[in-house]
Amino acid sequence: MLFLNLNEAQAGPQKQPEGSDPASGAVLYAENCASCHGDNLQGEPNWRSQKEDGTLPAPPHDKTGHTWHHGDALLFSYTKLGGQAALEASGVSGFNSGMPGFAEVLNDQEIWDILAYIKSTWPDRMRETQQVRTQGEQMKGGS
Repeated sequence: MLFLNLNEAQAGPQKQPEGSDPASGAVLYAENCASCHGDNLQGEPNWRSQKEDGTLPAPPHDKTGHTWHHGDALLFSYTKLGGQAALEASGVSGFNSGMPGFAEVLNDQEIWDILAYIKSTWPDRMRETQQVRTQGEQMKGGS
């Protein structure tokens, strides 16, 4: 298993950079994410039930999912490195993630733009909760 420090693994800012563009993110999401996570961020059916290979279906990124439960560093790392590497980097083992990494497809700003788009669809309270999670990550990481 590959174990990395999350701060080293994510190789980018630990929180959403100023100037991230949700409009560009919507286009990039449609091109790179919608095929699994849905055109309307709805995820795959039965996303909480494991598939035969042990992976979970792609979760929704809208308010019905759990994306907003995670801080920016984990969301960025998960997208850039892929689920397996990001989880292992944050100390989670024994979980089989089907999320591929997009480091070879998207640059860091494009990833942040996609995350800005996803966040822009959440109600205020969820965005506020997610910001608190991001602050918690930063405090743990010493940044």
